Amino acid sequence: MELDELTARLVPFCQAMYEDPDARVSNVFVMPGHAGFAYGFTATANRSDESWFLRLPPPNVNWRGTADVLRQVQVLNALDGTPVPHCSVRWSGDDLQWFGCPYFIVPQLQGDVVRMGPGEWASVLPDETRRDMARQVMTALAEVHRLDWTTAAPALGPPIPFDEDVTRWDRFYERAADPELLVDAPEVRQRLLDQIPHDAPIGIFHGDFQTSNLFFDVHEARLLALIDWELVGVGATLNDVGWICTFSDNAAWPGGDGGAAPRPSFLDPDALVELYVQAWGEPLPDIGWYRALAAYKFAIITGLNLSLHRRGKRVDPSWEITRHAMPTLMSRALQLLATD
Repeated sequence: MELDELTARLVPFCQAMYEDPDARVSNVFVMPGHAGFAYGFTATANRSDESWFLRLPPPNVNWRGTADVLRQVQVLNALDGTPVPHCSVRWSGDDLQWFGCPYFIVPQLQGDVVRMGPGEWASVLPDETRRDMARQVMTALAEVHRLDWTTAAPALGPPIPFDEDVTRWDRFYERAADPELLVDAPEVRQRLLDQIPHDAPIGIFHGDFQTSNLFFDVHEARLLALIDWELVGVGATLNDVGWICTFSDNAAWPGGDGGAAPRPSFLDPDALVELYVQAWGEPLPDIGWYRALAAYKFAIITGLNLSLHRRGKRVDPSWEITRHAMPTLMSRALQLLATD
């Protein structure tokens, strides 16, 4: 949606929500990282200014799955009253008169996601500060996993079966670019199916639990919110632990074997697991399986997004760089499954 059109829609929306016929809207901008369907704005009403974050579905898609923004509202509402830092929903709905699609609005936070690139804010913090940040993060994650989904957000279910969480990536594997970089995928897939965990915790999972979705006060290194719940669902909660471990596992990425450019790591995967165990209160069964599944998934996701980029469907040159991790992610998955 063009900003002029959005501003024109926001004015009557804010006038109605604030019950102030003189309400005004300013500072409307596209939020980074959301392909043009998340926006920031400031509302001036009742003699005060408030800044908000508006989320809309991607344009020209069916409003289901990851494009079902009201699905995210369910989990955000479920987190109200819990110790989990998150953005509480101020307004949401599917009344098309406002934006022509479903929407939700939460307060705009002041801070940043964890950035570990050379010279970026989190990379220059002392080790003890990063460990405390990780403790906040893994404690919040354990609290998410403690929620009883059947009462907190029953519409997010039913749980995804373990075997389906392996096989549902088959169709994306078939569409991946550079299939020669995924030569180990069939073996990883079979080992994952052969070693499916039993009696594993089931609950609400975030689905994309990594540093780019951890929002902090950069001055106090304090967790303000777990953000971007597009992939929320019900199933094996340890998938989230496996996911963040994979994104911090140098052995899963090019350069992790002593090369010149290893991936910046938030915290060692073993330390992340240790902090989660402390928060959860019980040992983690089969954690290597979840880490292997995360590596398998992201390698295939990379191949799919690379294909979309090259065909001009979703242009993002960064996948031309990430493609180099496809074979190392698969290799790491095999290592983890061999020692699990």
